[in-house]
Formats: sequence, structure tokens, C-alpha cells
Amino acid sequence: MDADRLAAIPIFAELPPEELAAVAGFADEVDVGSGGSVVSEGDFGHAIFAVESGTAEVIIDGVHVGHVGPGDVVGEIAVLASGRRTATVTATSPMHLITFFKRDVWALERRAPEAARRLRHLLEERAGGRTTRRPRPSFRTTPRADDPPGLRETRSAGPEPR
Repeated sequence: MDADRLAAIPIFAELPPEELAAVAGFADEVDVGSGGSVVSEGDFGHAIFAVESGTAEVIIDGVHVGHVGPGDVVGEIAVLASGRRTATVTATSPMHLITFFKRDVWALERRAPEAARRLRHLLEERAGGRTTRRPRPSFRTTPRADDPPGLRETRSAGPEPR
């Protein structure tokens, strides 16, 4: 994968060049057609996905809670914390995704520690500090002025956590 394409994803933007190269070495790519499933709530999660192009809706417990699009990341809760998908993400347009398998995400701790820190930060933001037993992610459709550089945290008025 070309490191410049990865740098266009906010969570990887402005990484030191050696870390960006390490992350690019772990990246794979997948296309999902409109209506296709990116992840399904309750399934075991083995990969994180960064949206390079396209859009998807996010559903939790049958309730639409938001959308994701270019630059957003999904799947981090299952990979980094709970093991199971906490939402269903379905493509609403053709999508091109950059994917990282679980083993590669853990390898980032050694090869790209700043990238790993950013993924953990995203997890904490989405899970609201709850990283055990089905954390309830939140999603949003527009960036906020207070988003940290290189990160696109997500928020919405979705269902309340259990």
C-alpha cells in the first residue's frame, strides 16, 4: 500500500515517516459493493477497516445510529477490546476499505507506537472508557472543531449505553 494514501486517513495523518511506512506494510485492501456488509453486530472481529472511499450506515440493536465515510475507521472495538462486533456497518455506496488484521494491529505496538496510540484513543472515545462487555460506540457524520489532529472521533445521539 502506498503510504501517501494512508496519510489521507486522518488517524494516520502526520505520523512520522518510518511509522507510516510500517503501517503501510501491514495494510491490505478490500472493496464492498453498495448494500454489502462491512461488519455484523455480534460477529467476532478480526480486522479494523479505514474507509478510503464510499459510505456506510451504522446500526446498533436494529437502530440506525449514524454513518461513516472517507477517513473514518470501524472495527477497532472488536479487535482491541471486546472480540465481538458492537455494530452492523452496511455500505450505502461502493466502498474501498483499507484493512488491518488483528495480528497486524498488535504488531503496530512495536513498529508504529504512535499509530497504535491513536487507535487506542479512538477505542476510548467510542467506548466511553468502557472496554469490557459490549461497549457502546457512538458515530457521527461531520468532524468537530475540537477533534484532535489526525483523529476523527465519532459522536451522535444514538442509543444510550446499557
